Amino acid sequence: MNKHPMTAPKLAGFALAALSVAVTGALVSPVASASGFQISENTVQAMGRAYAGREAAGNDASVVINNPAGMVDFDTYAVQVDATAINVSTQFHGSGTDALGRPLSGGDGGNGGGVHGVPAISFIAPIGQNWRLGFGVNAPFGLATEYNAGWMGRYQALKTSVKSMDFTGSIAWAVNPQFSVGFSVIAQKTTIDLGNAINLGAVMAAPPPVGFGLAPTFLPQSADGAVRIRGDNWKWGWALGAEWKPTTQDTLALSYHAKINHNFTGQAYFTVPASVQFVLSQPGVPPLFQNTTGSGQFATPATASLSYWHKTLGPVSFGAELSWTGWSSFSHLAIDFANPAQPDINQYYGWKNTWFGSVGMDYKLSDTWTLRGGLAYDQTPTQDFSRDPRIPDSGRKWISVGAGYNPSQNLSFNIGYTHLFVNNGDVNDISATGDRLVGSFDNSGDLFGISMQYKF
Repeated sequence: MNKHPMTAPKLAGFALAALSVAVTGALVSPVASASGFQISENTVQAMGRAYAGREAAGNDASVVINNPAGMVDFDTYAVQVDATAINVSTQFHGSGTDALGRPLSGGDGGNGGGVHGVPAISFIAPIGQNWRLGFGVNAPFGLATEYNAGWMGRYQALKTSVKSMDFTGSIAWAVNPQFSVGFSVIAQKTTIDLGNAINLGAVMAAPPPVGFGLAPTFLPQSADGAVRIRGDNWKWGWALGAEWKPTTQDTLALSYHAKINHNFTGQAYFTVPASVQFVLSQPGVPPLFQNTTGSGQFATPATASLSYWHKTLGPVSFGAELSWTGWSSFSHLAIDFANPAQPDINQYYGWKNTWFGSVGMDYKLSDTWTLRGGLAYDQTPTQDFSRDPRIPDSGRKWISVGAGYNPSQNLSFNIGYTHLFVNNGDVNDISATGDRLVGSFDNSGDLFGISMQYKF
């Protein structure tokens, strides 16, 4: 027995504090660990076995977010807080040329990744013999890359940030002891922040109608400007889940999260050097590169997962996970500017749908300690012809280890570590002003997470 049980007021204060940290952290600094800009880190317990059996293993309150049907396995109130540090490294090796074939100036951009925190919180409440209610907060999608100013790929990307925050409400019904179903309503806020340099020297030098035909007054790379685009949007989404226990030792879980379409409204901020501003301020010149509002469409993709878990009569339990992500919804990045003189942005990506698969196991050392491990492979949605420095993603292999500590029946702690072996991301990208970046991004990642669950 726990000699010092957590009282309800203390628990409530802890939960509110954790929720505040979760919301603040997720809005500040998410970074993709899975393929594309997907973030899977809402359960450290499952991360310790590469997410094998994430929705079917039981005793994991993150099912509120991942598969609401699994909430029926909780007979008491439960709150769970997860926090994961993600260290992603992406380093460019290569070269580039401008529209005249001259080498692009600048360095390699440094490490475009960094260390970021991703928290999550889950809460489950029994509201009847066969009904459960739950709430969760997590960051399902996020991306953060930022390169040194003045690097050779500056015309393709300087800063890229995509942040999604989900507030999930879930309900579950146990149809019978073997089968349950669940439904979730999701309020999602997604924010984008994109920045890159503009080769205004190339724009000024190019002949009309593309440019101003002012060569040799201007040459490519002789006058760099910059643009930064920010926008956000709230949208509703939904998810379905089912759980089936064909035997007392086996559990199968199936879930589907629908695609969420966002319509952004934001602001574009331009920085223009004095030499170019002088030309643009002349009579009869269209009002180019002026701060303006903009709008666009963006979708966070649909996902589906099949999860399996088997409990043996001994200390070993094992399972598997198979997940699908509908990345084909991310075909274009289109931004329409309110300024009619400013050319709109319409960049084609043509991403493809992906699969994630993992196997993993738990080994129960004692009533208080459990060891975990797992392996996984995660496909990339990117394609060679459209990959760019904003998301230099590639396929990755996972190796994970973890441990759980249960000092009492009501309290448990988990830690997990994952190393990502990420394939190099080759690029051969041309900017709107004819600047070509050719090379490869050397990518890797490490995840470390801790979590606490309390039942009352």
